[in-house]
Amino acid sequence: MIGSLYCIHWDWKNCLTRWQGGFSGRSRKPIVVLKTVALYDTWIWHVFFGVPGSQNDITVLGRSPIFNRLTEGKTPQLDYYINNRQYNMGYYLADNIYTKWATLVQAIPNPRNDAEKLFTLHQEAYQKDVERVFGILQARWNIISEPARGWSRENLDSIMMSCIILHNMIVEDEQDEYIDEESDDDQEDPNRSRRVRAKIYDGPNLPFNLRTSSICINEYMRRYKMICSCATNKYLQQDLVAHLWAKRSME
Repeated sequence: MIGSLYCIHWDWKNCLTRWQGGFSGRSRKPIVVLKTVALYDTWIWHVFFGVPGSQNDITVLGRSPIFNRLTEGKTPQLDYYINNRQYNMGYYLADNIYTKWATLVQAIPNPRNDAEKLFTLHQEAYQKDVERVFGILQARWNIISEPARGWSRENLDSIMMSCIILHNMIVEDEQDEYIDEESDDDQEDPNRSRRVRAKIYDGPNLPFNLRTSSICINEYMRRYKMICSCATNKYLQQDLVAHLWAKRSME
């Protein structure tokens, strides 16, 4: 699980008249959409901001570049097993409003047994991590706790990005030390607050065009269909339910 995905709608009070039609959503008020991916410690590592408010969360996800590198075959190679089934793509926790893709895992709307109830309870609990990120941002910076008063999208982007960067700096400063289990403790500097070493991961072994440094269109479409697979989403959710219930039974 890479992180939790969530979309936030920020009211734009001083939106120019010629832009209000494109930025007005269901509330008939100008809105700017912010899509974030955050971890359990509220660290924000992916942001897609500035989308007109007339678009819903699904179209915002389609426009965002979050799956671009995965489709292009430029992400690290992943191979792991859940309930004796092999998977090669990471996944995000999301609301039920999103499409059933292989890279998204939603809660079960109507759990029918104890195993599904346990999975839904854990999924919704971890999903709250990203939902409270914007609440933390609003509590720390009053400028984004109220409707935006900027006159241009560039100013709003600078404000939001600055607040997010400062938020990540605070989270990194306040979190516990990172300890690399593969490193030698005798060789580490005890005064360093961050001990994680950078590692180089191998990407998937795909046929790249030497001239364009990209994969062929057939491979691109194959990987795109693999990401949008509803069947993989179903199997992944079922395996996670079985794995979590088996782990609970062993405790």
